[in-house]
Amino acid sequence: MKILLLYVIATVIFFAMDMLWIGLIAKSFYRDKLAFIFTGEVRWAAAVIFYLIYIGGILYFAINPAINGGGWQLALLNGALFGLMCYATYDLTNMATIKQWPLVVVIVDIIWGMVLTGTVSTVSYLIGQKWVY
Repeated sequence: MKILLLYVIATVIFFAMDMLWIGLIAKSFYRDKLAFIFTGEVRWAAAVIFYLIYIGGILYFAINPAINGGGWQLALLNGALFGLMCYATYDLTNMATIKQWPLVVVIVDIIWGMVLTGTVSTVSYLIGQKWVY
């Protein structure tokens, strides 16, 4: 039950941060840089599936090790590294296979993935330590 509560906490934090980034802060950045492939529509089913899988990964690779004695520093480190690996996989694969995929998108997106995942991992850990465990 505790793990499910941590999953919900991480989901709320991740979704709020990512929607703020995608929907407000970097909205025009992605639209401008990826206009050549941007459909103008979000396929929410695919987005929700990504969130559910990715947040499971955050829990497994960053939050749980921190809860099991690693502390907030491990949550931050593992979260940032998980974000680096996942976002780099996505962006570098796109750059390798999609004509005109911009390098600036690769760089910004990987940094965002590290910041987002590191922050979600750390905050979820801290909330979990205080209210769940």
